[in-house]
Amino acid sequence: MTMKIPFNWPTLVGAEFEYLREALDRGRLSGNGDFSRRCHSLLQARTGVHKALLTHSATAALEMAAILAEIGPGDEVIMPSFTFCSTANAVVLRGGVPVFVEIRPDTLNIDEAAIEAAITPRTRAIFVVHYAGVAAQMDAIMEIAARHGLHVIEDAAQALHANFRGQPLGSFGMTSAISFHETKNLISGEGGALLVTDPDVAERAEIIWEKGTNRAQFQRGEVARYTWVDIGSSFLPSELTAAFLLAQLEAGEDVTSRRLAAWEHYHAALQPLEARGILRRPRVPQECGHNGHIYFVLAAHAQQRDAALARLTAVGVNAVMHYVPLHSSPAGLRYGRANGPLPLTDDLSARLIRLPLHPRITPEEQAVVVHALGDVLVAA
Repeated sequence: MTMKIPFNWPTLVGAEFEYLREALDRGRLSGNGDFSRRCHSLLQARTGVHKALLTHSATAALEMAAILAEIGPGDEVIMPSFTFCSTANAVVLRGGVPVFVEIRPDTLNIDEAAIEAAITPRTRAIFVVHYAGVAAQMDAIMEIAARHGLHVIEDAAQALHANFRGQPLGSFGMTSAISFHETKNLISGEGGALLVTDPDVAERAEIIWEKGTNRAQFQRGEVARYTWVDIGSSFLPSELTAAFLLAQLEAGEDVTSRRLAAWEHYHAALQPLEARGILRRPRVPQECGHNGHIYFVLAAHAQQRDAALARLTAVGVNAVMHYVPLHSSPAGLRYGRANGPLPLTDDLSARLIRLPLHPRITPEEQAVVVHALGDVLVAA
């Protein structure tokens, strides 16, 4: 069924075709060329990190982060269960064990108060997920990590152009992962980036990124020849991907402001329904500067959520649910463990509805979404 109001629409910002043509005319299409380096510079300037490296996905960036954190067989990594499987896969691929903990009821981010109870002698790292571009409580998390000697890795896939107390997300942990998948705020179809805050691992990050070779150092004239020096893989995207992404990064402020405007429009329009107790709107703590990535509501119960999604689909509105908690998934049960019951994760994930949100959505389309949502939730 073709939706009248799609959940997402990939948005061009203007210079994509120009940059793609330029890349084609130069005749250099493999990774780590001029367009890649320009993207790296913009990401470093935006986030203040020591090094940025484009990857073919945020999944790849998380896998690099797990290597840099030296996750190995039997090592435990604490993370929320309410996240995409890539967060856990990065650990499992190294032989590690994801340890799932509870989320906060306001932001649906990892509950910082649940972290210490999950720490064991085998714990090596904390994977923090900034859900919907809203920050986890990084002050408390970084303090816990420092006290226990743990690495912090940020799954900031949804969080570019967001901050915590004014500091860009992705710049707190040793490393972080950004996504440029077509559903994200800034896009390259598929794509991502590893952000490296810790200069002590920056050189190794580049080697892992270049298939375990020192090729990047060779290209800069720092070594006489390049060779295999460490583990690694083919994490680079092509110059075509980088060229497309450069246009998006250059327009980042404008795209973010348009998404925030649409987010705020939903928030105001849905206030009367929340005041009647029919749904719950997102709650963004004052210290979190978000980026308008996701607008979600929480229905009163799971059956109401399912009825709302069916009704919205029937009128041509593509609203969706989100993650099935990893601790209850087949692979989560096989490869990880929950640190006790996770009732909030189970409950909130079963009630969540994500509404269509992208820079091209109009107030009129949003009014259709709000009206249809209100009709079915009131009836339920």
